[in-house]
Amino acid sequence: MEHLNVPPTNHVKVLDGQGWVGLIDHLGSESTIVNAARVSFGKLKNEMEERDVKLLEYLIANKHTSPLEHMVFTFSIHCPLFVRGQWHRHRTWSYNEISRRYTEIDMEFYTPSELRRQSENNRQASFSDPDFDGTALAGLIADHNKASLALYDKLLESGVCREQARGVLPQNMMVTFWGTVDLSNLLHFLELRDSEHAQWEIREYAIAIKKLIKPFIPNVAAYFAKQGQEW
Repeated sequence: MEHLNVPPTNHVKVLDGQGWVGLIDHLGSESTIVNAARVSFGKLKNEMEERDVKLLEYLIANKHTSPLEHMVFTFSIHCPLFVRGQWHRHRTWSYNEISRRYTEIDMEFYTPSELRRQSENNRQASFSDPDFDGTALAGLIADHNKASLALYDKLLESGVCREQARGVLPQNMMVTFWGTVDLSNLLHFLELRDSEHAQWEIREYAIAIKKLIKPFIPNVAAYFAKQGQEW
């Protein structure tokens, strides 16, 4: 039996290797999308031709999203709790997550390799400052992680239940969850999260997802590339 905290074979590492996102499974193809769009004609095609690509581009450009919902992806995501919190705001996904009520193994914590400064005019934004040396502060974060884990272990050893002991663990504890989403809602997620307005950490995951799904949707990726987006 494989362990959940081990990335699947097809995965991309993020956050300087501290996190990852992997593709577990997928359903459908670009042919599925155009077949769904033409279902009223009662005909099916197995391979994409030029006219099918044009139909696919038309569907995306005109926001005819229901045919795209017939293609589905399932990912395994290993990320800090604060990233998980942002991710779960996308309620069009289905989620299942490892629980610290049931296991205390493989405890990991995210320590940023670079600390960013807070934007002075946007409470939701940060920026990288080359003159800001956060090395010592990053060391304090690592020390806090170790102290939190030590307290957690002490509580367990003293007989405290896992569901209460986990309350002392910080927001940068790494968690692993599965997320399943149809292509239409995944594209919306990527539009929001691979954006200069998104937090750097979750944007890293969005960029990684594009790398994972591009081989399965080459014409969709090419359409967005023609619109000036990175794919």
